[in-house]
Amino acid sequence: MELVNNAAEQYAASFSTVEDELLQAINVHTTQTHAHATMLSGHVQGSFLALLSHALQPKRILEIGTFTGYSALCLAKGLLPNGLLHTIELREDDATTAKSYFGQSINKEKIVLHVGNAKTIIPTLDEAWDIVFIDADKVGYIDYYELVLPLVKTNGVIIADNVMFHGQVLETNITGKNAKAIQAFNEHVKNDSRVEQVLLTVRDGLMMIRKL
Repeated sequence: MELVNNAAEQYAASFSTVEDELLQAINVHTTQTHAHATMLSGHVQGSFLALLSHALQPKRILEIGTFTGYSALCLAKGLLPNGLLHTIELREDDATTAKSYFGQSINKEKIVLHVGNAKTIIPTLDEAWDIVFIDADKVGYIDYYELVLPLVKTNGVIIADNVMFHGQVLETNITGKNAKAIQAFNEHVKNDSRVEQVLLTVRDGLMMIRKL
């Protein structure tokens, strides 16, 4: 099922803040060369992440799933002067691409890239998070959520991407492994009294979660 109407997406992009040159370069390069380019956050979602970060003025951000670096650069835009963004990528090729773009950013000193398994890396980071962005393997979402929630500040925000999973969560009988994992995650958050949340139908779905 195609959730994003291309005409609507293009219309939304035309009324969203224009991508800076670096983000545009990542967008074009990833779209033209990466076999899984649809994993890119893209213009509209990236603008939303940047705006949210500016509004919250975070000191510490954690991103689980760097891909080619687009969303990290968007989130880094709102960091305080002494802020840091830690981003974790499992695939070395994508991490190498992201690192090359981070090096061109005015926020390069604020971005720390980790390569490896997030489940082993996160416990080594002695931080309290203002924002966490989860955009990694879908079967790991509940584990990532439970791992980071105790480390999120009160009123801090967790953002989970792809929570509509290409519309497959709308099916009467959900059959795909990833769609089942996302449905389980959505139910898990819904039933968690430690947070409040809203599921936004932006692109492939974003779950905004506030720690109480």
